[in-house]
Amino acid sequence: MVLPKRLTSPTSKQIMLFSKAQASKTAGDTAFMILFAVCFCHLLNDTMQSMLPAIYPLLKEELNLSFVEIGLLTLNLQITSSVIQPLVGIYADKHHHSWQLAVGMLFTFTGIFILSMATSYAMVMLAVALMGCGSSIFHPQASQVAQVAAGSRKGLAQSIFQVGGNGGYAIGPLLAALIIIPHGLHAVRWFAIIAVVASSVLYYVGRWHVKALANHRKVNAVTWSTAKTYAMRWKIFFVVLLFILMFSKNFYTASMTNYYTFFLIDKFGVTVQTSQYCLFVFLASQVVGTLVGGWIGDNYGRKRVILFSIFGAAPFTIALPYLTNLWATIVLSVVIGMVMASAFSAILVFATDLMPHHTGIVAGLFYGLSFGAAGVGSALFGYIADAWGIDSVLKISTLLPLIGIGAVFLPKMNKEKQ
Repeated sequence: MVLPKRLTSPTSKQIMLFSKAQASKTAGDTAFMILFAVCFCHLLNDTMQSMLPAIYPLLKEELNLSFVEIGLLTLNLQITSSVIQPLVGIYADKHHHSWQLAVGMLFTFTGIFILSMATSYAMVMLAVALMGCGSSIFHPQASQVAQVAAGSRKGLAQSIFQVGGNGGYAIGPLLAALIIIPHGLHAVRWFAIIAVVASSVLYYVGRWHVKALANHRKVNAVTWSTAKTYAMRWKIFFVVLLFILMFSKNFYTASMTNYYTFFLIDKFGVTVQTSQYCLFVFLASQVVGTLVGGWIGDNYGRKRVILFSIFGAAPFTIALPYLTNLWATIVLSVVIGMVMASAFSAILVFATDLMPHHTGIVAGLFYGLSFGAAGVGSALFGYIADAWGIDSVLKISTLLPLIGIGAVFLPKMNKEKQ
């Protein structure tokens, strides 16, 4: 007897087509729970990192440190937490372990306990180095996890991941003021709770990462690709160009973070507390800009977001130091923060689209080396502030975004349908 057509068994071709459709759907799905988990851990990691500079006055008083020794602590932190990240990224590209992220956080945990019991400068240097290494281990693989969990929303995924870091950077000094400064250096050990929580979450995130790779989940489901094929040397050139763009943005942001409050106090006579509120508003605007920019990049293209961020922010950054009204300055800083931050995730994802098999080293370069170099460069502005005045720092730093004009040489990208 012949079965009706609607009841016949599916052919092997139909089964294969269905399997491909399911695989494509899985690759395009975004694992938001994993994204929120790495975002949360990014917040905790950067909370502990930003806590360190906030307790420098306490360390200086309790251990009788000189400013040179404080400067060496900063250099130690920059090298261990930022400069060596590309090396960790190379390892992360070749090896994927479920324990890698959790072990990185245990470095931070150990550093916190040594710092809380520090009785000498050598102990502080060791503690800072361990915490820096923990951060270096965390960022490359955590960024890879965000790539795997992103599906077809890579810009949004990196934005969510980066917002966690922005939030932690803002929270660290606040917690230091509330917990460590009133109770002394031994209170640093309370931050160990943060490290334990982060390590526990990262253990499960690491297991998900390895399992996702074993199940052949598309790590780099590229939704945007170059309009034409480029040789590897050209791709490297474009990545270097993107690195310079990221450096210029980080340099400007670091300069604003370090000197914006002094500028407001000097020019408008506001209190220290008011200047801190204004800085918080600027940093908060970057969070909004990062999220919006990631969504726009996924839908309308990374290069458009990058160009808008450069040419859109430049007129406002140049005008900022010359305003004579406090409220106008605050409003303009919000616009600058949002427009400049809109390209952060677009730049990183653009680089990973160009180098899809080297996401670890890309993350190490852009999250680590770029931030570290920008921080060191911003520190040099202190000499300019002493020699020519704080107003000169803002006037010079406003020219930094113009370095991004090189973005016009980035390749054209086309969107591929999944």
